[in-house]
Amino acid sequence: MTIALIGQRRPTEARSPRMEALARLPLFVALEGRRALVSGGTAAAAWKAELLSAAGAAVEIYAGDVCDEMQALIADPPRGPIAIHHRTWKPGDFVGCAIAVGACVGEEEASLFATAARAAGVPVNVIDKPKFCDFSFGAIVNRSPLVIGISTDGAAPVFGQAIRSRLETLIPRGFARWAEAACRWRADVQSSGLSFNGRRRFWQFFTERALREPDAEPQSSDYDLFLNATKAEAGAAENGSVTLVGAGPGDPELLTLRALRALQSADVILYDDLVAPEILDFARREAKKMLVGKTGHGPSCKQSEINGLMTGLAKSGRRVVRLKGGDPMIFGRAGEEIAACRKAGVAIEVVPGITAAQGAASRLGVSLTQRQGARRVQYITGHGADGFLPGDIDWRSLADPSVTTIVYMPVKTLHELSTKAIVAGLDPATPALAMGRATRPDEAKVVSTIAELPAKLERAALSGPVLVMIGRTFAALAASQTDVIRQTAV
Repeated sequence: MTIALIGQRRPTEARSPRMEALARLPLFVALEGRRALVSGGTAAAAWKAELLSAAGAAVEIYAGDVCDEMQALIADPPRGPIAIHHRTWKPGDFVGCAIAVGACVGEEEASLFATAARAAGVPVNVIDKPKFCDFSFGAIVNRSPLVIGISTDGAAPVFGQAIRSRLETLIPRGFARWAEAACRWRADVQSSGLSFNGRRRFWQFFTERALREPDAEPQSSDYDLFLNATKAEAGAAENGSVTLVGAGPGDPELLTLRALRALQSADVILYDDLVAPEILDFARREAKKMLVGKTGHGPSCKQSEINGLMTGLAKSGRRVVRLKGGDPMIFGRAGEEIAACRKAGVAIEVVPGITAAQGAASRLGVSLTQRQGARRVQYITGHGADGFLPGDIDWRSLADPSVTTIVYMPVKTLHELSTKAIVAGLDPATPALAMGRATRPDEAKVVSTIAELPAKLERAALSGPVLVMIGRTFAALAASQTDVIRQTAV
């Protein structure tokens, strides 16, 4: 058997993914003390005037008659003052306004209103007439100063309101107090003498506490607690750190909460080819993302180069996430990278991930163990450091009928592996399957016996990463399904 020489790859920085098309750009406009013009005295106009006043605008209503809701609002505005002009608007009324809203009866009135506002350089919204709108009002979840806006671009307001209702149940009302505390403390944190990394660590402590105890009332003692904890970690923050993070088998929803927090606090992410691109969407957009992929029988970065890059970045004060598919402790060279960090004096922690085997088993609906038939699970690799089948596989263990065997990196050597296992006593009829891209939308599997699987896998040409699973726990699956089965993840 011959294999191609493994080419060398250099670590490459990945460009942050481009923002996908937006129907509307979500903006949060500062209206404190600024003029806002509202045309019309209807209930719809009153609701928009209430929103504008709540945002601190000085609202001026132009209408001959106003409804009871508008009268009550004028008498008791939520925040900014509301004045009424008992007449229709004039073009000069728009001068100096920050925003204009019109409750217009017909297309002609709407066109005149929008044209006049735009001529004065004022952004305009005509209620329920999207084609005359420069901006739109979405559904709002108000935990001010934490504010969440939801827009469906006017296509489905009821849907937007339903999402708002769902978020209302998920976002604790106590978050308003924590957001207010953040406003109070921000200037103090800025002048505290903490470095950039230290200030970010302070806000991480703040966020962890707010999420853990959302209904607690933030106290000055909390500020002191976060500040002291940050200063206690100052040396580690300045020295940087490395976190080995398991990205799971592919489905982003299988990320652990701890992995998510690590991605959102990282300065640099060094990731492998096997990491699903969607996982990187959870990282901070400001984080530098570098591909340091290692692929069997293909271009790869040298492990020594990855180690040097990882520790060098950490020693320069960066928070480095080394992101690996599945679990970093299962055939992820975690041991070498942990040793490199310890040798360099770099703080390192490990965030385990759901293994590819666990992800595949969950999608198959098959337990890897059974009380009677499969009492042990073993993970082996079909790809040694030299690119060939490892020479130290325990063939007697692999032939044990009571074991479930998971083979990582199996594609190039499966024929040799199955042949030697059968010679060692593995029943050729033992159920086996190969699964490619487990838990992803385009996952596929080949179900067979271990004797026939290598040929079927070669014909199927599954896209990677591929896993082979062997054992009688898959007997029921093998009896009902054969050859290539493709499915869409739910």
